[in-house]
Amino acid sequence: PDLEMESVPFPEEVSERSVCVVGSELVENYTVYIIEVTDGDHRWTLKHRYSDFHDLHEKLAAEKKVDRRLLPPKKMLGKNSKSLVERRQKELELYLQTLLLQFPQATPTPLATFLHFHLYEINGITAALAEELFHKGEQLLQAGEVFSLCPLQLYAVSQQLRQAKPTCCNGDARTDLGHILDFTCRLRYLKVMSGTRGPVGTSNIQENSLLFDLSVFKSLLQIEISECNAQQIQGLSSLRSSLATLSIHNSTETMMSILVPEASEFSQWEAEGAEFGSPVTAVIPVWRNLTTLDMSHNRISTIDRSVKLIPKVEFLDLSHNQLSTVENLQHLYNLVHVDLSYNSLQVLEAAHTRMGNIKTLSLAGNQLDQLTGLTKLYSLVNLDLSHNQLAPVRNIGSLPCLEKLNLSSNPVCIIPDYRTKVLAQFGDRAAEVCLDGKATTEKELDTVEVLKAIQKAKEVKDRMSSNDKKVSSVTPNPSAGGRVRAATCPSQGNHVCIRLCRARGRRGSGF
Repeated sequence: PDLEMESVPFPEEVSERSVCVVGSELVENYTVYIIEVTDGDHRWTLKHRYSDFHDLHEKLAAEKKVDRRLLPPKKMLGKNSKSLVERRQKELELYLQTLLLQFPQATPTPLATFLHFHLYEINGITAALAEELFHKGEQLLQAGEVFSLCPLQLYAVSQQLRQAKPTCCNGDARTDLGHILDFTCRLRYLKVMSGTRGPVGTSNIQENSLLFDLSVFKSLLQIEISECNAQQIQGLSSLRSSLATLSIHNSTETMMSILVPEASEFSQWEAEGAEFGSPVTAVIPVWRNLTTLDMSHNRISTIDRSVKLIPKVEFLDLSHNQLSTVENLQHLYNLVHVDLSYNSLQVLEAAHTRMGNIKTLSLAGNQLDQLTGLTKLYSLVNLDLSHNQLAPVRNIGSLPCLEKLNLSSNPVCIIPDYRTKVLAQFGDRAAEVCLDGKATTEKELDTVEVLKAIQKAKEVKDRMSSNDKKVSSVTPNPSAGGRVRAATCPSQGNHVCIRLCRARGRRGSGF
C-alpha cells in the first residue's frame, strides 16, 4: 500500500493563501461583507457582518494574545452609509490578511471556523473530521454502523498524509490526524458519496476531480461509492483481501477500471490461480472474499474478463447499464442471484452455459421477445421478465424449480385467459407458481385442469392420427398376392400379437 500511495499522482501542496473582502450587501438594517478565500487552486466565498468579526477578535485576543487594536472600531452613526461601508470593507480585508500572516502554519480554530476552513481547506477539513471521531469514533465502531465520507474529506486526508507537517497543526489534541487513522484502520462499513454534481457549496471545488486514496482503510468489509469518477479512486485494490461487498454507482463505464485498475499498466495480465498458456506481464490477485458486487446505475456496455478476479461472487447486480450481450459469467461458478434488468438485451442464447445454477434472475426492462435461451436454467426459482416485448410464452414450464414468475407489462398479458394459459404450462406444479406477484387462485387451478384435460385429449387424438397414418402407409397392395403384414394388426406395437400374425401368414402361405 505504501508503494501504491507514492505512485498516486496527487498534486503538490500549494501554500499560497489569500483573503479579500470583495463586496457587501445590506440585509434588513445591517451590512453583510462578502469574503473570498483562495487556497491554492481552491476558492470559496462566505458572508459575515461586523459583529461576527468582533466575536472572532475577542476569541483571538483571549486565546492567542492578538492585539485588540487590530480590529477597526465599531461605528454607530451612519454605519450603513456607502462611504463608511467601503472604508470598513478595506479595513476588514487588511485585518484578515494580517491574521493569516500572523499564523502562517497553524491557523487558530476560531479563525479557521470563521473562514470556513472546516468546509473547504485541507487542514481544516481533517481537523474537523478528527475532532468528530475523537468524540464519536469508538461509539460508531462499536455500533457497526455505515460511516459516510465525501470525496473532499478523503482527498483532504490523503493530501495531509503527504505533507511534511505535524499530525496536529493547531495544537489541539482533539484534531490530531491520528484519530482519523485509528478509525480508518478499524472501520468495516464505508459509504463514499459526492454531495453534489456541481461545485461544492460556495466554492469552485469539483469533487469528481479530486483524487483520494482508500488504502488507509485496512478492515473494510463493505464499501459503497456513488457519484464519483473511476479515475479519482485510488487504493481500491488494497481492499481485495478484506472486502465482502462492493457497490459502485454512477461512477464508471467499465468493470475493468474498478476490478482491475492495474490493467492500464500491463499489456497482458491474468488472474491469480488461472491457467494461462501465453506469457503474461502481470498476475493480478483475486478479490478473495468478495461475494456481492453491485455495479448498477453505471454506463457499462460489456461484462469484460475482469470478472475472473471475483470467483466467489454470489450476488451480481448490473442493472441500469448499457449491456447488449451477456458474456464471461461462466467464470463465476458461485453465482446465485443475477440482476440484468434495464439494459439493452434483445436475446439471450444458451443462458445456462453462461450463468450456471443460478436461482434468481431479473431481466426486467430489456427488449426480449422470446425465451429460447432460458429454458435450460433448471435451478431458477425466481424469474422477472416484466417490461419486455414477449408475446407468446412457450416452454416456460420446463423450469422445474420456478416458483415466482413476473411477465407483467409484456404484450402477452393482453391475451385472453393469459394467466391460466401460462400456468397450465407448469402442469401439476401450477399451484406452486406465483405469477406476476399474485398467488394462483382455486378458480385458476380449475381452469388449468380443464386446459390440461383438453391438451391431453388433443395429444391422444394426435397420436391416434399419427398411428392411422402409419397403418395406411403399410396397407397391402391387392396385386401383391394378398399377403398380410404384421403392421396391419389393430394391436400394433404388441410384440405377441405381431408374432401371431406372422405365424398365421406362414400357415396361409403353406409353410
